[in-house]
Amino acid sequence: MHHMDNLRGIDLNLLVVLDALLAERHVSRAAARLNMSQPAVSHALARLRVLFDDPLLIRRGGQLVASARALEIAPVLEEALRQMRVVFGPGDFDPAKEKRTFRLAMSDYGSAVILPELTRLLRLEAPGIDLVINQSSREAMVRQVLDGECDLALGVFPDLPERLEAGPLISENFACLADRESMPGKERLDMEAYLSRPHVLVAMKDGANTEVDTALRAAGHQRRIAVTLPHWGNAPRLIQGTDLVLTVARNALVPYESDPTLIIFEPPFTIPSFPFVQVWHERRGGDPAHIWLRDAVSGVAISLGR
Repeated sequence: MHHMDNLRGIDLNLLVVLDALLAERHVSRAAARLNMSQPAVSHALARLRVLFDDPLLIRRGGQLVASARALEIAPVLEEALRQMRVVFGPGDFDPAKEKRTFRLAMSDYGSAVILPELTRLLRLEAPGIDLVINQSSREAMVRQVLDGECDLALGVFPDLPERLEAGPLISENFACLADRESMPGKERLDMEAYLSRPHVLVAMKDGANTEVDTALRAAGHQRRIAVTLPHWGNAPRLIQGTDLVLTVARNALVPYESDPTLIIFEPPFTIPSFPFVQVWHERRGGDPAHIWLRDAVSGVAISLGR
């Protein structure tokens, strides 16, 4: 590697491009991240391959895979650039001027709780930042963050693999929703009444749905589930005018607080709260735009916790 001894011969911008390519593993996404054209990024990659005497990224089945040498370079390069950004300060980052697309993964719970406020914040402070939201199972979300297909995942992740970092957003508790007319003169259901009613279960393989039945079993009880559905978005509508009870994460019920036909109350037994977090790859740790987005998401969550 004699020609790497002389740093003067290296255009530092090339290393910034390499860092983005190794993070994104995708030429057009790296280009969007760097505000460069796709041909310019491809040209930079060609120069980097000559410089390192290595293919660096290899196309395999429609995807770019990092070579062994690239995997060696990536953490060193990222750390070096991170330190340089600290030295030169984040002065170059201005949310109002940033043009970028972020890909976020979250369940429809996350979309309902965080997204409305986050979108308003972005339109006000960072109108050039676009969001693409996708929804998948917890396992798929973790994989997407690991593969760099997704910038940020929001959800309940009890055990995270190495190289992923998590920031707490909400400590979520459970609450019940019922039709007000179905419980005349009552503000809540006791255990007996709760168990005598049919229930709606939102089963989105998100882990946040089994807690209720686990807690009931621990207390030696079982409830009858009359309706199971994959998205809780429609669940509250099933409650109106029926004897059904819905027990879900409290923040999911915020939109129904002022609905006079419905009543929200504490469950008559203890269900442990669970942490709702945001998860990102440590590679994205020092990226100023990513830091700004994470801070925006936490800000929204804090305002929810009021």
